Amino acid sequence: MDRMIYTALTGMDAAMTRQRAIASNLANASTPGFRAETFATVPTHLPGGALDVRGYAQGAVRGVDLGAGTMVQTGRALDIAVAGEALIAFQGENGEEVYSRRGDFSIDSAGRLVNGENLQAMGLNGPVAVPPGWEVILGSDGNVYAADPAAPDAPPTEVGRIKLASPAGSAVVKGLDNQLRVQGGGVLPADPTAEITSGALEGSNVDASGTLVDMIEAQRSFEQRAKLISTAEKLDQSSASLMSLG
Repeated sequence: MDRMIYTALTGMDAAMTRQRAIASNLANASTPGFRAETFATVPTHLPGGALDVRGYAQGAVRGVDLGAGTMVQTGRALDIAVAGEALIAFQGENGEEVYSRRGDFSIDSAGRLVNGENLQAMGLNGPVAVPPGWEVILGSDGNVYAADPAAPDAPPTEVGRIKLASPAGSAVVKGLDNQLRVQGGGVLPADPTAEITSGALEGSNVDASGTLVDMIEAQRSFEQRAKLISTAEKLDQSSASLMSLG
């Protein structure tokens, strides 16, 4: 009986983990550049390699869907969408280099080029910043130009170039902060051929309707395993009754 309970319990735990991943995806269905988390349930193994019959299922977020989202025209000069598979490099909270496709940029009070998550864009030679109050122009190759409004006749000055990184051949993982990183540490190489489109944003690649169906399936899976535990309890009570008769 205990094997049945352990199997059902680990299945419930896997269903709950799946629900958390689905809920995160659904909550970010309208977040620019969001990449959906992928989930898998696998059997657990004992140290010797044999299957653990008392803990059959183990669920976890196994990766991230790097498929492209739908491009939406915004007409806003500092909004960008990246063509192809390249990722935008940002400076993470701990100073490390992280990656995203979220390109809703703005200039903060310190002149930093930041996206909607307040992450500063990384350039080929460090974080990108512009003189406060200057007009910013983004080139299709990621070059950042700034024009001094006090000198309207002067040509814009190049102040940096947004690093567009290539994930090809590298294992990329997603953290709890929704940022992408190189598995095991390190940085992705810059892709000199990558291009951006100004005045547009790439939407989330989450399929909202399909995700809702997944959530219903996960909930039903949880309920089915809960019923197994209830059934095991009834069987145990019946066995105890038979033993008391003896």
